[in-house]
Amino acid sequence: MNQPVDATTAKSFLPMVSVVVPIYNGEPDLPNLINCLLSQTYPKDRVEYLLVDNNSSDRTLTVLKTAAENSPIIHALSENQIQSSYAARNTGIRTAVGEIVAFTDADCHPQPQWLSSLIQPFIDPDVVIVAGEIAALPGNTLLEQHAEHQETLSQKHTLAHPFCPYGQTANLAIRRIALEKAGLFRPHLTTGGDADICWRILRQNIGRLEFSPEAIVQHRHRTTFKELQSQWRRYGCSNRYLHELHGVELMPEMTAKKYSYSLLRWLFKELPKESFKAIAGQATLVDLLNTPIGLFTARARAAGQKSAKLPENAKIIEWL
Repeated sequence: MNQPVDATTAKSFLPMVSVVVPIYNGEPDLPNLINCLLSQTYPKDRVEYLLVDNNSSDRTLTVLKTAAENSPIIHALSENQIQSSYAARNTGIRTAVGEIVAFTDADCHPQPQWLSSLIQPFIDPDVVIVAGEIAALPGNTLLEQHAEHQETLSQKHTLAHPFCPYGQTANLAIRRIALEKAGLFRPHLTTGGDADICWRILRQNIGRLEFSPEAIVQHRHRTTFKELQSQWRRYGCSNRYLHELHGVELMPEMTAKKYSYSLLRWLFKELPKESFKAIAGQATLVDLLNTPIGLFTARARAAGQKSAKLPENAKIIEWL
């Protein structure tokens, strides 16, 4: 009975939004990013795009300034003091005029409905954080297909975190009032800042988090083992940092015995089974190599967790 009213309210709910994107040596990604932002269906008079160069050594800042000259809703900013995406995001937040601050990354492709869908849950005043979905850009390499198969970057993993749910900054929006109460990102943190800021807001009971699956950004997966190793080492570092900041449980050590067992199980059980499926056209190379690639990422993550040590200045929270 109230549906027409709800629909009308939803259509008229158009808060001012500031989109913040930190960029470091992102020159190759910028044409796509800027095109995606300017193609958003959210009304152009209700949004600003704050693109923050984080001391890039390529032509990032020049490209951003040109884009800003060509569009009144694009603003080129700089964060040259601290080399960290979180420091760059804070610079954007400080300039933002929106009551809602949304985040994505330079190598992401937000779909046209992204912002409209991401903002809708804020119609409920109790909602202070909204996470959208992160989907894979079509990839041809084995590692890209593996990551897509595993839905590596999907928010469903972070939203189901056993300690407390959170959204990744590749696709996240936060009400400004929550940032005023809980503080901004820790500027000297190099990984894990998205979990940290969400947890500070949620654990202070400032409001709740909603998931908007229709708010989609696409992201390219890693294509080389070196990139994949670096990605999963960073996840391990993040886990160590969040352990020190919030008491999150560390992942159990991956012993040589566990590795050997998994590898032998794959070799003698999974591989023959998947090979038969492949012959019948029911499995791919990704299915065949799922376990060894998974062990490779687990090892990289364990190494990151073991070697990481939270710097003292990474505990500092900046405030509006």
